[in-house]
Amino acid sequence: MSGFLDQKVRTDWSMIEAYRYKMANPFDVQYIDRIAQRTIGSLDCGPFVAAYAEYLSDGLQVPNYGLDAGLLRKRYAALL
Repeated sequence: MSGFLDQKVRTDWSMIEAYRYKMANPFDVQYIDRIAQRTIGSLDCGPFVAAYAEYLSDGLQVPNYGLDAGLLRKRYAALL
């Protein structure tokens, strides 16, 4: 209603090298085994998303295990 999205420049995904060959099937999903996951039944995935983003933005490999949601919450609370 405010026109906010009309003011943004759209991303041309076909021009980005990493996505160039995925344009034919944008829903091509890769399943990865043995990665750190949240506890089954827990709906709180925020700390894991933040940790994954931090690892990836630093160019690091995301660990296969050892991500503790409680410790991640404490760490990000301390950073805030």
